[in-house]
Amino acid sequence: MKQTLALSRFGFAATLMLACGTATAADVILDRIDSDRQAFRVVRLAGDLHHPWAVAQLPDGRFLVSERRGKLALVEGDKVQYLQGVPEVSALGQGGLLDVVLHPQYGDGEHDWIYMTFSKPGKGGTASAVARARLGDGTLTDFEEVFVQNRFSTPGRHYGSRLAWLADGTLLMTIGDRGVEPPRAQDINDHAGSVLRMTETGAVPDDNPFAGDVPGADELYSFGNRNIQGLTVTADGHIWASEHGALTGDELNLIQAGVNYGWPKVTRSKDYSTKEPIGVPSMAGVRDAELIYDGRFAPSGLDQVESEQFSSWSGDLLAGGLGSEKLLRVALDGKQIKDSEVLLQGQLGRIRDVRQGHDGYIYLLTDRTDGGLYRLEPVE
Repeated sequence: MKQTLALSRFGFAATLMLACGTATAADVILDRIDSDRQAFRVVRLAGDLHHPWAVAQLPDGRFLVSERRGKLALVEGDKVQYLQGVPEVSALGQGGLLDVVLHPQYGDGEHDWIYMTFSKPGKGGTASAVARARLGDGTLTDFEEVFVQNRFSTPGRHYGSRLAWLADGTLLMTIGDRGVEPPRAQDINDHAGSVLRMTETGAVPDDNPFAGDVPGADELYSFGNRNIQGLTVTADGHIWASEHGALTGDELNLIQAGVNYGWPKVTRSKDYSTKEPIGVPSMAGVRDAELIYDGRFAPSGLDQVESEQFSSWSGDLLAGGLGSEKLLRVALDGKQIKDSEVLLQGQLGRIRDVRQGHDGYIYLLTDRTDGGLYRLEPVE
């Protein structure tokens, strides 16, 4: 079961009337871009979003957009409403209100849960956390904190914090190495530098690789991951993750249970100060990346295309880049990468999130103080 903005089988929830606020009206920004397989245009749906981090489309077509400063926006047409009831966040550095996804059965009433990740302040610094809530009239209701990583620390960076659902109904979450102590990513008792797997309520699945009497943190699914900010589960059940390296060496990884992805022992990154290689390029017992992104890609946002709107891209991944300001198409054949193509470079700025909507369009967020929500539409 692939994570999209909202799944096509979702029932439509009762429509809620939207009250206050404004956003930039829909506007064609780029009227035609010709790629190898598909021409498309870019439409801006909303602007003046303050460092937006993630977008999720509700079954009725409205959007939830998280802003890193700790606000959750409900976007409908040219109107924006900021919801009450969001968790307290530490919005310093790279922290704040981060990912937002819907429960895979959202729309049936019982499972109308919105899941969000955030940097939780506490004794000793901050921790990556997951909460869920329901959408009320201008507010979040029934708020529940589902998970908090097992160590609070400083500084305020490398939170990871992407979410994705597996077909069995379990939830994946990424957590970065938290920046100051990279070797934490090799400690299987530490949640930092990993992909975690939990139930919808935050419990530990019995078949997790380190659950029960096996040494290691029960929630751990993979480790040795520096800072994953792009995560998707493809239609054939494979888990793909875009991971920040240090100076170059950004990776696209195929995530599997119990596997070590190397950071900081195995990496193609260089040290920011010395420009010397960090660790070694490869090592026995460590999974190599499927793709090393060119240059300083700075990946954030990743999804698979499964859409009649973009049938020529069907099955491919779309990866967003921050510093590179790129949108990259990665052609897949199952678990194999065939080729890649740059679709956007610099036209929109820093691309923070990439999601496919239940309407088949592709949605992007740009990361800036006046960031925007954009839609890709095919053109003949």
